[in-house]
Amino acid sequence: MTNTDQQYDRAVSACRDIFIKKTKDYGTSWRVLRPISILDQLFIKAQRIRTIQEKGTQMIEDDIRDEFKGMVNYAVIGLIQLSLGHDAIEDLDLATVEKWYDEKIQETKTLMLAKNHDYGEAWRSMSQESFTDLILMKLLRMRQIIANNGKTLISEGLDANYHDIINYSLFALIMSE
Repeated sequence: MTNTDQQYDRAVSACRDIFIKKTKDYGTSWRVLRPISILDQLFIKAQRIRTIQEKGTQMIEDDIRDEFKGMVNYAVIGLIQLSLGHDAIEDLDLATVEKWYDEKIQETKTLMLAKNHDYGEAWRSMSQESFTDLILMKLLRMRQIIANNGKTLISEGLDANYHDIINYSLFALIMSE
C-alpha cells in the first residue's frame, strides 16, 4: 500500500503543479464553466485518448499522459464547482484555489484508499484502455444525471463520478510510469 500511496502522491503532484501554473497564467477563468461544459472538456480528452489507443498513432504530439493529467484537473474543477456553485463567476485567489484543490484531492484519495483496501488493488491488473472506457462511461452517466436535474434514484451523484474519474486517471498515470 505504501508504494501506491507514494505513486499516487507523485501523480497528484504533477497534476497539481500544472493546475497551479495555469491558475497563475489564466486566473480562475474556469469559474464560468457550467457542469455540462466541464463534462464536455473531460469527454474531449477521454475521446482523444481512446482514438489514439484504437488507431495506434497520433498526429498531435501531446502525450496521452498529459490528457490524463488534464482529466484529473478538470474533474477537480468539477468538484470545486459543485461546492461553490457555478452561478457566481468571481475570480478566486491562488491560496483559495490551492486549498480547494488539496481538499478535493484528499477526499478522492481517502475514497481510493478505502476502495483499494476492499478491491485489493485490482486496478493494477487493468489496462489503460479500460481506464479510458470507464471514464467515458462515467461521463455518459453524468450527462444523464445533469439531464435529470442532478437527481438520481439509487445511483451516486456527480461528485462520486468525478472522484472515480480522478482515480482512474491517476491509476493510468501510475501504470504508465
